[in-house]
Amino acid sequence: MNRVDGTGGGYVVGVDFGTLSGRALVVRVSDGAELGTAVHEYGDGVISAALPGGQPLPPDWALQNPQDYRDVLRHAVPAALAAAGVDPAQVIGIGIDFTSCTVLPTLADGTPLCEVPELRERPHSWVKLWKHHAAQADADRINALAHERGEPWIGRYGGKISAEWQFAKGLQILREDPEVYHRAERFIEATDWIVWELCGTETRNVCTAGYKGIRQDGRYPCIDFLTALDPAFGNFVAKLDGPLLPLGARAGALTARAAGWTGLPEGIAVAAGNVDAHVTAAAAQAVQPGRLVAIMGTSTCHVVNGTRPASVAGMCGVVDGGISPGSWGYEAGQSGVGDIFGWFVAQAAPAAVASHERLTELAAAQPVGAHGLIALDWWNGNRSLLVNHDLSGMIVGLTLATRPEDVYRALLESTAYGTRMIIEAFAAAGVAVDDLVIAGGLTSNDLLMQIYADVTNRPLNIIASAQGPALGSAIHAAVAAGAYPTIEEASQAMGRVHEAVHRPDPERARAYDALYAEYRRLHDHFGRGGNDVMLRLRAIRNAALDTAAGRTETLWEMVG
Repeated sequence: MNRVDGTGGGYVVGVDFGTLSGRALVVRVSDGAELGTAVHEYGDGVISAALPGGQPLPPDWALQNPQDYRDVLRHAVPAALAAAGVDPAQVIGIGIDFTSCTVLPTLADGTPLCEVPELRERPHSWVKLWKHHAAQADADRINALAHERGEPWIGRYGGKISAEWQFAKGLQILREDPEVYHRAERFIEATDWIVWELCGTETRNVCTAGYKGIRQDGRYPCIDFLTALDPAFGNFVAKLDGPLLPLGARAGALTARAAGWTGLPEGIAVAAGNVDAHVTAAAAQAVQPGRLVAIMGTSTCHVVNGTRPASVAGMCGVVDGGISPGSWGYEAGQSGVGDIFGWFVAQAAPAAVASHERLTELAAAQPVGAHGLIALDWWNGNRSLLVNHDLSGMIVGLTLATRPEDVYRALLESTAYGTRMIIEAFAAAGVAVDDLVIAGGLTSNDLLMQIYADVTNRPLNIIASAQGPALGSAIHAAVAAGAYPTIEEASQAMGRVHEAVHRPDPERARAYDALYAEYRRLHDHFGRGGNDVMLRLRAIRNAALDTAAGRTETLWEMVG
């Protein structure tokens, strides 16, 4: 392959597949200039109540339709090219990122099981979105057995595998619909699946394999462990395993079929898939160790490179080369952030103030602590540090004088406290967090950003791109196409960040220290066994919903 000079001409496309839509971005290789973008909303969005055919779903389910992902390629990529005014013949590569762990079962040729006619009404044949949390019981089994057996990999995940990850979701399929499990010849991350659709070659990337697939030190959990979970689970790794690629590698060449979808030239480079959070580090010029990137949207993912592996309690994982080759990449996260704020506006705020803009304006007018509230940010469970998606939200301190803006500000603050917990856990384990870069759609809320600066007592740098993941994917596409030899060099040339946009105020930081101490007390009491009322309430709720729906013990019986 002839190397393309990054200082010369040429363009790349990054495609960011989110929770509700996919975005395509056209980027100039020489300097990272963003020339055109387009968004395509998923037709089926998040499938949580019933399948498109009407089959009802139990609580805590979140599915998606893989056809929606193809439609992003058909609509968003050509629209972004048109907006950029770029000749498609000058595009040299395309890169992909996804929310994760978003995973689907397929046949050996990549056909999603939900597109097999006789399986279409079987819920487990569909894509399981990252926030599918119905596999918590399966995650609990995996964690208990891993500790009982002393599995060496469990420490790399902070002592707990998440219900969101591949093994818990796979075990749930086996337990609830064995036929779908056995029909699945491949079980693949959506980012790797869409790369397969683009270049016709099945690959797996080291990021999702490590963080979501428990692949450490060159191997997955052993067959003895898997069969101890369930004798029929012993072949699960065979469904996951595939040609493994480092980040920035070329997965293949764009096929004629995919060229027809996208309007891009056949044969251009298709980069190995990636995760939306991890790929953003390149866009934020944050691939060097010690610079933590918090990608804040519906949820928040925190990623930082380190120089060595360490066990950090409650982390999502540490993976060799998981963010960029040559470093140990750490991941943590919060399962609900923007989703929590959106819930309050849509479901709880009075109509007169039911907008983020108005609530932010009112909340910004009050001093720290004036509302007298502390909230726990577990509306969508807890990813880090507790790794338990059966936990739920809480607000303490409500009175008859509490106003909507008080609750809104307390919810904003609760997510900042959760991020501070994560930063302190990294520091306690010896993983340096010297610097914070914030990315994602929530960076536009100045009040929220200032709260984060004050709560963490650190200056916040803000990514200069409104499309961090898509820009990061474009940067990886440039490396895959040969325009730059390394992700680091491409990041320096194409990434952008505004330094120290929000600085902590010493007086507010001291006030938040006192409130954060109260948050920690509530966090540990309700999250570490002091009172399991949230878990009991979740069990009562699920039982009541099952009874009301007439559901039997398993999904297999429900759909059989």
